[in-house]
Amino acid sequence: MLASPRCGAKTRSGGACRSPAVDGKTRCRMHGGAPGSGAPKANRNAQKHGLFTSDAFAERKQILVLLGEARKLLEEMK
Repeated sequence: MLASPRCGAKTRSGGACRSPAVDGKTRCRMHGGAPGSGAPKANRNAQKHGLFTSDAFAERKQILVLLGEARKLLEEMK
């Protein structure tokens, strides 16, 4: 047990975790070595806002196009 490889994670205090790593992995069972641990692919829970999503980019581009058309129309009306 004492000779087994240790977890490579850092603790909150900044030191290294002293738990043994899971077989074939570099982390212990509490830091992500357990099977099935970790966030799922395309984790929606980690999204804080949608500012940089492709939908938001498309919406902002469409707004800019509409504003440009409105400016052209106003210039033509003068």
